[in-house]
Amino acid sequence: MENHNYFVYILSSNSWTLYIWVTNNLERRIQEHKKWQVDWFTKKYGCNKLVYFENWWDINWAITREKQLKWWKRFRKEELIISINPMWEDLSQKWF
Repeated sequence: MENHNYFVYILSSNSWTLYIWVTNNLERRIQEHKKWQVDWFTKKYGCNKLVYFENWWDINWAITREKQLKWWKRFRKEELIISINPMWEDLSQKWF
């Protein structure tokens, strides 16, 4: 089986709503979120600020991790974000 890059990512809105998903092209996917081209949830709640992401080589591991994060309680998700992004900055800010 060939390895690829897969990303589990967390978006935040200005009102602190979180959105967790997986993609094989993080930069393209974030650009789609910023242009409101994907997913009704991110449009409805204004989630377009990349606050956390992880890189995985296997899609099955990435999906497993995505599901794990979705089941975590809010405070645990916040701790994860703060561990690499204490100011909740948009990590994609310099990409576009």
